[in-house]
Amino acid sequence: MKHNTIKKIGRSDFVNMGPIKLRQPIPTQEIELIDPFVLLHHYGPYPINELNNPFDLGPHPHRGFEPITFLIQGEQLHRDSLGNESVVKEGDVQWTTAGRGIIHAEGPTKDFVKRGGTLEGIQLWLNLPAEKKMIPSNYQHVKNEDFLVVTSEDKKVNVQVIAGELAGTNGRIATQTAVNAYIIDAEKNGSFDLKVPPSHQSLVYLLNGSVTINNEVALALNEDQMIWFEQDGDGFSIKGNSDSKLLFLSGEPINEKITSWGPYVMNSQTEIMEALRDYKEGKMGFLPA
Repeated sequence: MKHNTIKKIGRSDFVNMGPIKLRQPIPTQEIELIDPFVLLHHYGPYPINELNNPFDLGPHPHRGFEPITFLIQGEQLHRDSLGNESVVKEGDVQWTTAGRGIIHAEGPTKDFVKRGGTLEGIQLWLNLPAEKKMIPSNYQHVKNEDFLVVTSEDKKVNVQVIAGELAGTNGRIATQTAVNAYIIDAEKNGSFDLKVPPSHQSLVYLLNGSVTINNEVALALNEDQMIWFEQDGDGFSIKGNSDSKLLFLSGEPINEKITSWGPYVMNSQTEIMEALRDYKEGKMGFLPA
C-alpha cells in the first residue's frame, strides 16, 4: 500500500472557552480547517463532581453544519428542540444535523455529577454544503455496543466504524456527505494499514497513548497529536508504541467559502444575519433551560 504523504503535523494545545479549558487542534494559526472539518475540540479528561461541573451547557442554537460528540469517558444528557432527550454514555456517539436550525443542551447527568467521575470527549463540527445547510434538523444517538469493529490481522488493533465504511463494514450513523469516522484502539506493538478514499481529506488525532504513523512520525500526548494527510496514496499505517486510542476522520472536501459566527457555519455574512434573526424570532424551535 502506498502511504499518503504527511501534509501537516499539528499540536493540540489548550485554549480557554469561558470556564472550560480544552484542546483545540482545529482551527489553529497554522491549520484553519481540514475541509469538511471546521472545528475539533478535545475536552477532558476532567474530574466532575458536585463542586466542579463547568460542562453543563445550557440551551444554545446551531445552523448550517453537523455538531458531533464522541464521548470517551463519562455520561452526558442531551436535550433538543426536536423533543429528543437521551443519556449519552462512554463510547456512545451523538450526531446532530443542525441544518436550518436546532437548539440543544448537553452536560453531565445529575447522577454522574452526584457520584463523581471523569468526563472526556470530542466535539466535532462537520460542515454541510450550501445545498444542505437549510435541510430539516435531525439527531442520531448510537450506543457504543452497536457499532461494528474491524480487527487487524495481529488482533491488536480494533477500528470501530462510526460512520462511512471500512473493509466492507459500515457505520451506524447515516451521513449527509461522504465521510468516514472511526475510533481506533491499538495495543502496544499492534499494527494496521488503514485505507483512505483518494478523494477524501483525512486526519488522525491521538486521544491517549503513543503511536507511530507511516513508520516515521510518532504521536504522543502533550506533543504532536494530529496528522493531516495529502491525497496522494492509498492510506496510512499505524503502530502502537503503547496502548493507545485515536480518532480518524476523512471526508470529501466541499470547497465552498465559509462564513462562521458563534454557533453558525454558513456561506455568507447575510446568511449569518438571517440565522441570528431566525433564532431571535423562534424559528429554530424552543428548549426550556
